[in-house]
Amino acid sequence: MTELRCSVDVILPCLDEAAALPGVLARIPPRYRAIVVDNGSTDGSPEVASQHGATVVHEPRRGYGAAVHTGLEAAAAEIVCVLDADGSLDGAMLPSLVAEVAPRTLAVGARQPSTRSAWPWHARAGNRLLAAALRGRGLPVTDIGPVRAARRVDLLALDVRDRAFGYPLEVLLRAAADRWRVVELPVAYHPRTAGTRSKVSGSVRGTARAIRDMAGVLR
Repeated sequence: MTELRCSVDVILPCLDEAAALPGVLARIPPRYRAIVVDNGSTDGSPEVASQHGATVVHEPRRGYGAAVHTGLEAAAAEIVCVLDADGSLDGAMLPSLVAEVAPRTLAVGARQPSTRSAWPWHARAGNRLLAAALRGRGLPVTDIGPVRAARRVDLLALDVRDRAFGYPLEVLLRAAADRWRVVELPVAYHPRTAGTRSKVSGSVRGTARAIRDMAGVLR
């Protein structure tokens, strides 16, 4: 498919990512608007994002899903992408996902770690279990990835309810239940920017919390 010729909004949920934001925002493609959703940062992330050209909105309720949903409501473009703000993913690859977007289509990135340290063993193991559970339900994915693209109106129509780490899994489940076309493309996954800390893969406890949230969505 050819790339869609329209503006795209990129939602970046953000909690204390000031060190990563300059590099992340510099890699957002031309005509793609970055919407940084601050989720209670104390390191000056909103100011850094604004200084580097991003639109900044605030979501005081803690939670990945809460931040993404607020960004979705703030978006105005026909197509929206979701991208982590920690420097682990290169925004320059977003057009490859956007090129797959059509009505009722979800394009998701399957992470390919550039080094072993980019994706700790406990996070990889948890992800494998969840992806296997999805394949058992007929959804051919290998990753519950943090990067995806779809039409804004379609995502809102899915009515995703989770406001924590179960959000990306619920998006996949609801898209499959609604008979969407789900396309998975490989994306390079790098160590996050120095000076930032992962809320999920940065510790076994963080990974366990994310798996707990996602397991609740699977029930």
